[in-house]
Formats: sequence, C-alpha cells, structure tokens
Amino acid sequence: MYFEYGAKEITYLSKKDARLKEVIERIGMIYREVDDDLFVSVIHHIVGQQISSKAQATVWQRLNVLLGEINYQNILAIDDEKYREIGISGRKLSYIKEFADKVKDRSFDIWSLKDKSDEEVIKELTSLKGIGVWTAEMILLFCLKRPDVLSYDDLGILRGLRILYHHQRITPELFARYKRRYHPYGSIASLYLWALAGGALPDMQDPLIKRKIKK
Repeated sequence: MYFEYGAKEITYLSKKDARLKEVIERIGMIYREVDDDLFVSVIHHIVGQQISSKAQATVWQRLNVLLGEINYQNILAIDDEKYREIGISGRKLSYIKEFADKVKDRSFDIWSLKDKSDEEVIKELTSLKGIGVWTAEMILLFCLKRPDVLSYDDLGILRGLRILYHHQRITPELFARYKRRYHPYGSIASLYLWALAGGALPDMQDPLIKRKIKK
C-alpha cells in the first residue's frame, strides 16, 4: 500500500512552484509505503527512534517474530528481558508498554484519531510518553495518509528545501512561506523533498554542504 496522489495534486503544486514542478517531472511518481494500522504504526515509530534505518528494520523484524502479531495483548504478555534480547532499550520498552496499557484500558482512544484534525491528532499523540511532534507528523502522513504534512523538525525536509531553493539555512519564516505555498498538498511536496535530500537528482546539491567543503 502506497501514499496515494495523482494528477490533481501534481498540477496544483506545479502551478504554485516552477522549481518543484521541474523536480516532479524529473523524478516522476514516488511510491512510498504506508501502514494504516494506527497501533502498529505508533509502536513502529517508537522502535525506530534514534537508530539507523538498517537497525530499525532489524529490530522490527525481530519484534514481529517475537510477538507474532503486534497488539497490546501480546506486547503486555512478554517479559521485559525478551525485549532487551532483541535490541529494544528499557526506555523505549517503557514507552511501548505504557502505550499498550493505555489502549487496553481505553484511557487512550487511538481509533478515534482517524476522525480528528491534524492539530488534534498531534496534540493527542504527543500526550504519550516517547511521542514528539515529528513522530506524530510522520504518523499523520504514513498511517493516516493526511495530504498536508510538512515537518520543520525533519532534517530531510530541511535539506530538500535547501537544495531546491539554494538556501544556506531554512529559517522558520522561510519554512512557513513554503508550507503556505504547498498547502493543501504539503505531504506530496514532502515526498519530493525527501527524494532530493536522498540524492534522487545528483546534479542538485545541498548549498550548506558545498559551503562546508569550500571551507
């Protein structure tokens, strides 16, 4: 399952921004996987915090093997030592188990998030230990599939903006300008900014890195 967008969103963004239009045309459609299981998505993001993508994939695979199915019943049934053996730290485990407890006793109604606004979802998710604004925004995009997510806390997004607009630094004011420009399809712009940050177009380089090299 991929994040869905098409001609309507591409046409809108292309009319709004000539530079982004060129990038979209050169890269083409981006197929980014999504996961529509909210509970699993929260656990996945907690597991992946502050570790590399490769390490995250390894630990996530081990967790799936350990639990069989990722739900609060299975999470709460496993001894802490088993989690440590597969590479989950004590702090992350405390976040995971507290979240599972809250879902179990219904003090946190995760399923109601689907019917709430982006701002409400962020407020609800960040009330949980271990979930910050960036994590909440990634859940909005890659789980709830909201169309207008552009994160100032994401280093890849900031790098993509520097590359696209030749800025040495993306200030909050600059970011707000681009966020307004991309609205209401910030999520689609995010996909292309991440692609730029990841080197999808090698001839387009980060001015900040080029400046450091010259020094």
